[in-house]
Amino acid sequence: MLETKALSPPLGVEVTGVEDPLDDALILRCVEALKWRGVLLVRGLHLDDEQQIAFSAKLGEVVSVRGEQIFTVSLDPSKNPSAEYLRGTFHWHLDGTTDDDVPIKATTLTARHVAMVGGGTEFATTYAAYENLSEQDRKRYENLRVVHSFAAAQLRAKPDPSEKELAGWRRLPDREMSLVWRRRDCRRSLVIGATAERILGMEPDQSRALLDELQEWCAQERFRYTHDWQVGDLVAWDNTGMLHRALPYDRSSERTLHRTTVIGDEAFG
Repeated sequence: MLETKALSPPLGVEVTGVEDPLDDALILRCVEALKWRGVLLVRGLHLDDEQQIAFSAKLGEVVSVRGEQIFTVSLDPSKNPSAEYLRGTFHWHLDGTTDDDVPIKATTLTARHVAMVGGGTEFATTYAAYENLSEQDRKRYENLRVVHSFAAAQLRAKPDPSEKELAGWRRLPDREMSLVWRRRDCRRSLVIGATAERILGMEPDQSRALLDELQEWCAQERFRYTHDWQVGDLVAWDNTGMLHRALPYDRSSERTLHRTTVIGDEAFG
């Protein structure tokens, strides 16, 4: 029998009693969990790639990258040609803030190998972070717009790049969006993270200070959940409202996760 319990007070649901990962009752629980609790965990589900894609397709259209719907998350270049860029995932971020007007709706990860030390994944809910702001701060942030860039995230991971590296990062387009995302269901969240480069209309120092202040606010323990991976775990999350980051682990670690991403259906507001 399917049962659920909270992972932490502000976010997350663990589902137990799963027999069929494609069961309609499970999918319904997953959809509700992602909407209202942000993060879903099923311990030891041990999905293979085909099953993970099928599960993800129940949540929406699965993204293909270079013709593949499974993306290997690993710092080993032999497993992932983009391993160098994954260093940016050690900082709080939302996926897709620099890619499309409509961000990724959900992400799933299945653990194939885990790190002996470190390598967990942290989540922080920007819904709860916004809801707990003072009325004064809500008004202060209401009309602010933020420029997001790929370079901003990479500079956090590598603050002293070569001119060639920086030029390559800067070739990717910036995106401008509201700091406060006004959802069509009337909920509000904050769009921040490592890609948030500057606030329009502010002096650079003032802009950086405010973005750092908001980042610190969102990452408070009361808005956060830390997942310690076990082999076979399935974790899915609402990428539109859950900041996330990988906790540091050794580059030689065999930590390997398989990821799918589900296309969103609502543009940044």
